[in-house]
Formats: sequence, structure tokens, C-alpha cells
Amino acid sequence: MLHTMSTTVEPPTERSAAEVNEEIRALWRRAGGTLSVEQREEYQRLVMEWATAAPHPDKAA
Repeated sequence: MLHTMSTTVEPPTERSAAEVNEEIRALWRRAGGTLSVEQREEYQRLVMEWATAAPHPDKAA
């Protein structure tokens, strides 16, 4: 039996900066203040997601 893979990319669900921030806080609580290597990778991903979601002031002069 031949299986085909979809070539369409599902867009990630966009979360607000507040939602991502809460997940970052939860990660730190679970870690007890010290992140493992895996947790650091998750933290870095979350910070990048937060930066994308955070409102940015207009830079137009």
C-alpha cells in the first residue's frame, strides 16, 4: 500500500504574547529556577514565539 504525504503546511495557531508569557512562567515554575538542556531549548523557542506575538511600537517617523 502506498501512502502519500500532504504538502500543505498547516499554519501554527497564533497565541497572544500573554499566553506565551504564561507558558514561559510555568516552565520556570516546573524547573524550580534551573533549566535543563531540553528546557532551555523550549525556553528559547517560547521567547522567540513571544517576541513575534508581542506588540511592537510603530517605527514610522
